[in-house]
Amino acid sequence: MVEIRVSGRIPIWREARIGLETAALLRNPILRGHDVDDGRGQPVLLIPGFLAGDGSLSLMANWLRRTGHRPSRAGILANIDCSGASVDRLERRLEKLVREQGRRAAIVGQSRGGGLAKVLASRRPELVAGIVTLGSPIVDPLGVHPLVRANVRAVATLGSLGAPGLFKSSCLDGDCCTDFWQRQAGKLPRGVGFVSVYSQSDGIVDWRACLDPAADELVEVRTSHCGMAVHPSVWRAVADALADFRRRDKRAGRARVRLAKAA
Repeated sequence: MVEIRVSGRIPIWREARIGLETAALLRNPILRGHDVDDGRGQPVLLIPGFLAGDGSLSLMANWLRRTGHRPSRAGILANIDCSGASVDRLERRLEKLVREQGRRAAIVGQSRGGGLAKVLASRRPELVAGIVTLGSPIVDPLGVHPLVRANVRAVATLGSLGAPGLFKSSCLDGDCCTDFWQRQAGKLPRGVGFVSVYSQSDGIVDWRACLDPAADELVEVRTSHCGMAVHPSVWRAVADALADFRRRDKRAGRARVRLAKAA
């Protein structure tokens, strides 16, 4: 794993804003699809963050469906499995989604989910039109609040002791996920869009760890970390990015993709 240690104290108390952020979303016209381009069946794979499951992105999934997109959940109850194994499973879901819709998918990943999204796009660019990462510390995956870092190490310890479904210490510091970390730290293939959304008031992740030089665009919002899943400004950034991915694919003649059916 590539680590570039970022400095500064992260005020975790800022995460208490999520209730207010959700309330603001419920009053915002974007929830009803105002000024959001019709997705025209665009497939979108949603990947939750560390310790979170698909339910954390359910509001966004429902909104995407109402605005003409074709959202697909990652099938994750808690994002704590080995990164390499997680990407393998997500790749199969991605293939199924693209086969059903006949076009390249977009991927939206929150926090750790953004790192998984980038590796998926690196491995299978023919399936991915672009990715949107939400508060994802790709520059330094451990550039997080000390309490969260302690949880990461605790999960790794339990995994190393044999607890099923958990990543191990070798996933972080050993040879288990070498290819994963190299792809996460690298550039994406040409033709795959990349928008990184970050917040300087993030209470979990050091925002500087989200400034991936491989991104086409860095979008700053003023939200908590967990609140990125429910904040109107984040949804606006997601809608704009998805529309841009569709336009890029159309210009490049990649509107339709056909995959051979699995044997």
